[in-house]
Amino acid sequence: PSFNGDRILGAILFENTMDRKVGDKYTAAYLWEEKHIVPFLKVDKGLAAEQDGVQLMKPIPGLDALLERAKQREVFGTKMRSVIKSANAAGIESVVDQQFELARQIIAAGLVPIVEPEVDINSATKGECEQILKPLLLKQLDQLGAGQLVMLKLTLPNEDNFYTECIEHPNVLKVVALSGGYTREDANALLARNHNMVASFSRALTEGLKAQLTEDEFDKMLDESIGSIYAASMT
Repeated sequence: PSFNGDRILGAILFENTMDRKVGDKYTAAYLWEEKHIVPFLKVDKGLAAEQDGVQLMKPIPGLDALLERAKQREVFGTKMRSVIKSANAAGIESVVDQQFELARQIIAAGLVPIVEPEVDINSATKGECEQILKPLLLKQLDQLGAGQLVMLKLTLPNEDNFYTECIEHPNVLKVVALSGGYTREDANALLARNHNMVASFSRALTEGLKAQLTEDEFDKMLDESIGSIYAASMT
């Protein structure tokens, strides 16, 4: 009962989840029509081996066909993840280039891409990575046409409100924060200091949830988790 559109904007689905039904409705239609939650589809096929301090996405064969099926299933947007591990300018540029090349393909298919160049929270050069990443993101955003919208999913930055220029960019629908391995408490505290970013937490959201809980215990814990993350997102 706590998982609904009162405090949740969107949910990211795996491909096989998108193709399943809840009752007589495909999952995306169920989320929007019954829960009032916007459905997104994870389209990447995982990470390639590390090179130049980053992990690019593996090739995504059949992406156009997948995007067409997503539209038929009433999906709103997509998500794709790369990882930045060290402050290698060439590597970080390759991550951003790959993300936006695919973002343009997704926009052309009529969907809104979530661009996710995650900076590893354990990187010894995390702050330097962010200093390299932001201007590359802004450069790519400036090259988008009017009405070509993306979302950005970014690691909570070392410097509070570091991504304000991205948040205010006319081609950015929303900037969301990933928890990246921080505990829920730490992720919430960091998020609350970054105004107009909202949470897109998975690891922090599910912290403490396990199959052994009763249904009431599970929903109570989920409700408390959603409540704390929602509060941190409202700053």
